[in-house]
Amino acid sequence: MSQYVDVTVHNTIATVTLNNPAKRGALSLAAMQQLTCAFQDMRARQNIHVVVLASKGKVFSAGHDLSEVHGADEDGQREIFEACTELMLTIQNIPQPVIAKVHGLATAAGCQLVATCDLAVAAASAQFATPGVRIGLFCSTPMVALSRAVSRKMAMRMLLTGEPLDADDALIHGLVSHVASDEDLDTTVQALADRVAEASAATVSIGKQAFYEQINVPTVEAYERMSEVMTQNAILPDAQEGIGAFLEKREPVWQHRKQQEG
Repeated sequence: MSQYVDVTVHNTIATVTLNNPAKRGALSLAAMQQLTCAFQDMRARQNIHVVVLASKGKVFSAGHDLSEVHGADEDGQREIFEACTELMLTIQNIPQPVIAKVHGLATAAGCQLVATCDLAVAAASAQFATPGVRIGLFCSTPMVALSRAVSRKMAMRMLLTGEPLDADDALIHGLVSHVASDEDLDTTVQALADRVAEASAATVSIGKQAFYEQINVPTVEAYERMSEVMTQNAILPDAQEGIGAFLEKREPVWQHRKQQEG
């Protein structure tokens, strides 16, 4: 628990909630630092298998707190954007999959947060935009995550015009993985998190790391790396248990469940 971030845990699923509704979920320097600490804490919590990123208030996040950006000197600006980079990399680098639960607006660095998460469920009324160009501050750091989530042309359209995407278009173009009615957002996220949490935690961790390792390297190199990843994965107890369970037509018992039961 901190000023801008609430963390709750139910079974093996943690929810990290940005609690800054008075400023429309603004990612102030303090909010970003507290979010980073919350996600870093998840890394060491073996009882947590999935993390949901949510936000309180009418919108998901309006991006950086512009009152901090306005008037800051070069060192101050660098501190803000380096803190943002650290947050995004932390989300990507923790072993647990992170699911964004998006309602309302997700703009600029808020849109970057959505693009950075491993999965994203959007309410049907949600909108996504990178409107920095309209105020003279191009969304260059949001561009990193956005351009890896959607096609180049769509990324440039969003970055150059600042026009928002609705939830259905965000789904079509790959910015989100699911769209739910506003009323069903909570239950859809819960069902998705439960489904992901059913798998071997060790295997999911290997898979998440491997996905980001291979996604931006040449195909031949990606196959070479992933062949070794699968080799090492295949000899682990959970892989052998899962394959055996499939062949024997029974449910697998993962190592983390044995440890919990023990």
